[in-house]
Amino acid sequence: MLRKIPDVFAIVFTLSLLAAVATWFVPGGEYERRQEKVGSSVRTVLVEGSYHEVDARPQVLEVLTAPLRGFLRLGEIIAFIFIVGGAFFMLNETGALSAGIRRLVKRLAGREFLVIPLVMTLFSFFGAAFGMCEEAMPFVLLFVPLAIALGYDSLVGVSLSFLAAGVGFAGAFFNPFTLQIAQGLAGVEPLSGMGYRVLVWALVTTVTIAWVMVYAARIKKHPEKSPMFELDRTRREELAREAAQDAPFTWRHAAVLGVLFTGMAGMVTGVIVWGWYIQELAGLFLGMGLLAGALSGLGPSRLARSFVAGCKDIASAALVVAFAGGIIVLLEDGRIMDTLLHGLAESTSSLPPLLAADVQYLIQMTVNFFIPSGSTKAALTIPIMAPLADLSGITRQTAVLAYQLGDGFTNMIIPTSGVTVGTLAMAKIPFERWFRWHLPLQVVFVVLSLLLLIWPVLTGWS
Repeated sequence: MLRKIPDVFAIVFTLSLLAAVATWFVPGGEYERRQEKVGSSVRTVLVEGSYHEVDARPQVLEVLTAPLRGFLRLGEIIAFIFIVGGAFFMLNETGALSAGIRRLVKRLAGREFLVIPLVMTLFSFFGAAFGMCEEAMPFVLLFVPLAIALGYDSLVGVSLSFLAAGVGFAGAFFNPFTLQIAQGLAGVEPLSGMGYRVLVWALVTTVTIAWVMVYAARIKKHPEKSPMFELDRTRREELAREAAQDAPFTWRHAAVLGVLFTGMAGMVTGVIVWGWYIQELAGLFLGMGLLAGALSGLGPSRLARSFVAGCKDIASAALVVAFAGGIIVLLEDGRIMDTLLHGLAESTSSLPPLLAADVQYLIQMTVNFFIPSGSTKAALTIPIMAPLADLSGITRQTAVLAYQLGDGFTNMIIPTSGVTVGTLAMAKIPFERWFRWHLPLQVVFVVLSLLLLIWPVLTGWS
């Protein structure tokens, strides 16, 4: 059994210290960069063969300013967390969410298990089709209380949306933010290899759903075995009190839930059709909260107090995202990020094809710890990995798959991912408990990824 893992703030700040120490010992290096158009976007990519040594810039007191710079670097995501937290507090203040959950629990009596495969398949599809990532964060505020009310725990609640979307993101068959960018940068035909990619998505989604369903069944039978049993107690007691009161489901509740579901549908439509992102989604959630409050008859002052209370409740999520962003700032300012990338990439050029594909996957997984952003990582690594694939005897399509699998799965467990630590903070799940619970599944993902790379190498998949 793992020993007690420190608090996420302690982990992230320790990583910041290690990054600063590394700038004193790792040689500095840089790649030249150029602008390249991929579809309708212009990306900054590394120029192959342009790596050269430069003087490193050792970081010392910058450790203390890195969190602020990380805050500025990831300002949109942090503001999004605050606004969504405040908006959901307003929605919760209406009483409609708890009333709707009570009604749903009654209707699902004896069939609770159906929620897991249905909801997880839907969110996995969203992750695979249009790259749902940050957009999945607010859903934990809805699904965690639902999972607890159904007799599960908050880990199951987070799995319904966050874990499912993350798995779909990793095993994507379309994802414009990772797969399409990587294929464009690798010179691979967009949407090529779709048949095998759909198979990959279906397999990893099925394995994940089965994993969660087995765990959920065990927790429903023995709730005390949940790592979150004590921490979920308050929420269980609150839901039990509300169920005991059996308050009537009113037209105001129905109207608020209508706003919620219409807003969620609008979010999906906006992302797919109109290309919405953080700013538009934040505005959507704020509008949902204000409209729901008005329909419930809450006055402006009460709504304002609810919004501020929600921001206070979610503040730790925003702060930990800033601290995580500070690690990347230290590595870049110390001019060792490209050195690390170059050293990892050089290790694949002389390996046998199957081993080269596996090493490319492991490299992408390692780089992901330092660069959680999928699109940024594609722009930085694919211009290097694609030519290395040619030298190693594997196809560029295979290199893209190695990038995709290495990028996606570990996003759900690394402390440098602002989305991960932010989502867990929203769900009130300590990072260390999530890490301990999720680690065995990550081992499964690694094994699956290595196995899924065999067929592309043996067949020259293109």
